Amino acid sequence: MDKQPKYGCWGMAIHLFMEKTMITDREKIIAIVDNDCFSKSDAAVLLEGDGFFRVNKAVELYKNGLVSKIVFSGNVVDKDYGSYPFEEIKPLLLQNGVKEIDLIHENKSTQTRQQAVEVISLAEKMGWKKLALVASSDHQYRAYLTFLREIIDKKSDIILYNTPARQLKWFQDAGWGMRIDRLAGEFDRIEKYTGLGHLATVDEVIEYQKRKEAFTDESY
Repeated sequence: MDKQPKYGCWGMAIHLFMEKTMITDREKIIAIVDNDCFSKSDAAVLLEGDGFFRVNKAVELYKNGLVSKIVFSGNVVDKDYGSYPFEEIKPLLLQNGVKEIDLIHENKSTQTRQQAVEVISLAEKMGWKKLALVASSDHQYRAYLTFLREIIDKKSDIILYNTPARQLKWFQDAGWGMRIDRLAGEFDRIEKYTGLGHLATVDEVIEYQKRKEAFTDESY
């Protein structure tokens, strides 16, 4: 007697369609990071890198009353790589209306994982509950996964929102490569550092997002 097919005609078609259209872990992360919710936060975390291009986003959050403090995180001077020192970033922030008393320089870190450790530690000491993470679009994915790893490992209640600098040119080379090329390198690093346990996994991102949205009643 012939075996009954596992799927009927339409069932097989739907099954094949679903197999072909299953989104990848990378696509899930991109969708969440690029379309994150937002609520008024204690501080904007302005990550060092990409020259001056991230400054305006931090200023925008501050001037719109969406954050009370700006933390500039990083202490590397390498202009060929886009790492400009706080001494050059600070005047731009002040000129754009940020009060000096509301500026904090996290000056211990020299790479993303250290930034996550230092900033989350600072946030807990300050009693902050919500942070707005500001990087460039190409770096935001890895930065978020790195910070989220630290939040999860420390069993912290901090809510971290994605607020990347927008409308930056993908095919502009400001001296340290085009963002479209840097994006490929970022995803290579995500694969590498995920394997080392330095980044949050897609399942952790999804579960964290569910919790975050449950505590967020504002849209941005």
